Amino acid sequence: MQTEWTRKGMCAALLAAALATGAWLAQADAPAPAATPALDGIALAAPDAAAVTVPSAPGAWGGIRGGEHPTLSERVASYRIEATLDPVKHVVTGSQQLTWRNRSAVPVRSVYVHLYMNAFEGAGSTFYTEQRQRGEAFRSGVATGDGDWGHIALRSVKQGGAAVPWRFVQPDNGPATDHTVARLDLPEAVAPGATTTLDMAFTTQLPRVSARTGHFGSFHLVAQWFPKIAVLELPGERGATAPRWNAHEFHMESEFYADFGSYDVRLTVPKGYTVGATGELQGAPVENKGMLTHRYVQHDVHDFAWTADKRSAAPLVETWTGPGSPTVTVQVLYPPEYEASAKPAMKAAKDALAWFSRTLGPYPYRTLTVVIPPFNAQEAGGMEYPTFITASGYAEVPKKSLAEYELDGVTIHEFGHGYFYGILANNEFEEPMLDEGLNEYWDTRMLRERGQGVHPAPKFLQAIGFAPAFEAFDTLRLASPRDRPADAPGQNAWNRLQGISPVYTRSATVMRDLEERIGRDAMERGFKEYYRRWKFRHPSIADFREALADGSGARAAVEDVFARQVYAVSRVDDRVSEVSSEEVLPLPGTRLESGKRVSETQDAVDQRIDTLRAQWRKAHPDAKKGTGPFPFRTEVTVRREGASVPQLLVVRFADGSSETVAWNADEKWRRFSWVKPARAVSAELDPRRSHYLDVNKLDDSRNMAPNRSASTRWGSDAAAFFQLILSLIATV
Repeated sequence: MQTEWTRKGMCAALLAAALATGAWLAQADAPAPAATPALDGIALAAPDAAAVTVPSAPGAWGGIRGGEHPTLSERVASYRIEATLDPVKHVVTGSQQLTWRNRSAVPVRSVYVHLYMNAFEGAGSTFYTEQRQRGEAFRSGVATGDGDWGHIALRSVKQGGAAVPWRFVQPDNGPATDHTVARLDLPEAVAPGATTTLDMAFTTQLPRVSARTGHFGSFHLVAQWFPKIAVLELPGERGATAPRWNAHEFHMESEFYADFGSYDVRLTVPKGYTVGATGELQGAPVENKGMLTHRYVQHDVHDFAWTADKRSAAPLVETWTGPGSPTVTVQVLYPPEYEASAKPAMKAAKDALAWFSRTLGPYPYRTLTVVIPPFNAQEAGGMEYPTFITASGYAEVPKKSLAEYELDGVTIHEFGHGYFYGILANNEFEEPMLDEGLNEYWDTRMLRERGQGVHPAPKFLQAIGFAPAFEAFDTLRLASPRDRPADAPGQNAWNRLQGISPVYTRSATVMRDLEERIGRDAMERGFKEYYRRWKFRHPSIADFREALADGSGARAAVEDVFARQVYAVSRVDDRVSEVSSEEVLPLPGTRLESGKRVSETQDAVDQRIDTLRAQWRKAHPDAKKGTGPFPFRTEVTVRREGASVPQLLVVRFADGSSETVAWNADEKWRRFSWVKPARAVSAELDPRRSHYLDVNKLDDSRNMAPNRSASTRWGSDAAAFFQLILSLIATV
């Protein structure tokens, strides 16, 4: 690997030579000349692009895909790749033919490619710059040290035999040292409706496993490893009003966006390595000089990832069939130390195939590969690619344990991405809610239906008798910023004060609250309509909104939630502020009685009250406390210190009766009153717990008499726990 000073010296010489001849650089390690406009004038998507508010045109990306189409997708960009892995140097040497079709009505001279692996070439990338600025680690916090860096070097690019000049660009105004996007200026324009083929040679140095890709020992997870063309969006697609390239830098918390196409990939690795990849293996691998070439083909996908490891155990292979889907070959690749995880991962994957196919639409592919990374390579786990996902591994997976819950949860979650990222191929840079948020909501629904809706306590807490458990949606609620939310779920992936986590937790909570508002069946109809309209296309948040509103039949509710909690972010904080319930007793003074004015002193009133009470108790010996001869006036004041949400208020009375009233007005407070024959016992907002976005559910209700059962129970548990800890300390 070149030293930094050698690289700089070589680049300076190459730059001088290129400028002298009027040519551009085609050397991956070289700095780019100053940016110049694209040759065809086609603009890039804005650096702050986020949630789209205007629905796409009906014909966007060829219109709704149905049985009348010869292919599942439009197949805009297709790849023929040959790649060889050096497992000692952890280098992939590759060549590819990229065939791209110009869908626009204008000639195209400049195209953009993502070189994602350059995010890991050094500390100057946008990825690592954002890490330093935020003071945050990525996911599992694996650090990249000396010798652990990775990169992708474009060795040559040709169009019809002619060299293609190219340069690095920073579409999001990131540092000039970010090399994750390059612009290729084509010698020959691509006419409207025409295709061009670009021949590329590249070398990819894999990093030590970091941010979803890389190597550890003999294990290799090879993802975002080849030059990938950006998406040219047309007017009427995701808010575009003119052709534009959607090409963003690789941010710390962004993922990906690409055109559908076909992949025909030959992977050459040493004999003895187990290989898994996107798509279907074509026949037996071909051996040559101790190397095996595995050929995988998959149509109608927008990415390709693979793995190779000489330590893998024999793969676990089963099949799954379901209505409307082909027979699916499911395989689990796992290291020997995590053998206990293989069968649970297989069951979770097959259950997910059945559930997502039933609740959204049929799974369209013939394969699904689940990879469990080995010990010390967990950063490669928990990620999704078309027909290929990575899960998590455990040496032991006891029933009803946290390990079982997390293994199942991760497997189901990553499979779900096969729908929300894979088939419903949204722009994960600009609208991550459509993938991470919707998938988190939908797979939590599956866990709830599967009987795993409760998050168990860790094993060591169970062993000492302190084992609080939370409903899955309660866990998401607790992890969501509610009191002071800063970022709308529809915001893009990188311009977020509170990071990417709320895209998962708050988005899922927003959808869960909408489900409570319109009903589970209506929500499922809306999601099925979303899948029907937008499978094998590229929907926006506005497209999801319209499909959900039409499919559910609850347009007003959907539009209200999107306006307040998707395009914006609003605090929800309703509470029962005051409750009073007092007897309506006779009062002293004068009154008209049979046309005559009668005067009654306080003593006389008190005597009459006592007499009436005694008579009533004699007539009602079994009466409940809080009832009597006089009615009670009950007043309940509710307060609102955030966005308006439709509320129910339930007031319960001592005689067992109750009153339920809706509070839907957009106002800061309201006082409700009743005159009833019994005293109020309690007042409660949101009795069905429909609003998980609410800052504090504890102030949703008030009791007329103190009820210390909850505090006593939790206080006793806490006291017992701390007493145990002190006892352990005392014995040390």
